[in-house]
Amino acid sequence: MRIRKAVFPVAGLGTRFLPATKASPKEMLPVVDKPLIQYAVQEAIGAGATELVFITGRTKNSIMDHFDKAYELETELANRQKQDLLKLVQDVLPPGITCIFIRQAEALGLGHAVLCAEPAVGDEDFSVLLADDLIDGRLLPCLAQMQRVYQEHGASVIAVQPVPKDEISSYGVVEAQNIAPGLGEIRRIVEKPKADEAPSNLAVVGRYILTPRIFKLLERTPRGKGGEIQLTDAISMLIQEQTVLAYQFEGKRYDCGSKLGYLQANVEYALKHPELADEFRKYLTQFTAELPQQQSRMRAVKP
Repeated sequence: MRIRKAVFPVAGLGTRFLPATKASPKEMLPVVDKPLIQYAVQEAIGAGATELVFITGRTKNSIMDHFDKAYELETELANRQKQDLLKLVQDVLPPGITCIFIRQAEALGLGHAVLCAEPAVGDEDFSVLLADDLIDGRLLPCLAQMQRVYQEHGASVIAVQPVPKDEISSYGVVEAQNIAPGLGEIRRIVEKPKADEAPSNLAVVGRYILTPRIFKLLERTPRGKGGEIQLTDAISMLIQEQTVLAYQFEGKRYDCGSKLGYLQANVEYALKHPELADEFRKYLTQFTAELPQQQSRMRAVKP
């Protein structure tokens, strides 16, 4: 029951990061020294995926280039005896992994992007990963945790986490009946409800394991919030036919679709980086110690 196929919807415009994303995909924004999409790909491969399906848009060619073989670069690094850098480049995509790129011609939402993957996924269960949700699973990557739940219960699994009341309207929100600690069967799912109308505070985050039945439901899902085909709406129909589980993963999620979440991810991942952690921690310690003096000087020069 291993999930072989992983879908990456990467056709979004990334408007919250303009002008940085005017010509470069938000999924290629680096966290320390790897782009967001590479973290998501590594998570999927670590959970057993061997076929990666990228749903791309007009300005996303750099994602394809990133996972392509760079003959000239590899030859140059080999000639210069830079074996460590050569290994970093070659490990971007391990042997035995297949990439498929499908163009989403219109920006019709996440549900439409997932539907675009149907020709590549076929009749298999599959996973969906949103790269701008960077999840540090700590002991076990988030998708690998979900894979365990999937193998045990043989059902679709959606990652969820509690969110503050003032953030509820930004998410799909589930009502679930608990069946084990951190695990529930979804009874209702609502896209971006008002806080006082939400069924709970459990918000859907960017990790899904789904059955292929979702494709047929997406085909007849009308446009919802924002005039887009919402994956949440199709899942709402799916729970009428099949069991869908809500799983509260272990770890920390960084919303790298927001500037604050992206900055937080860079700081915290740098503090764990094997080459940078010690020096970066010293810098932060010194910077925060000097910050009150800098603020005092700034206040003193204000007219």
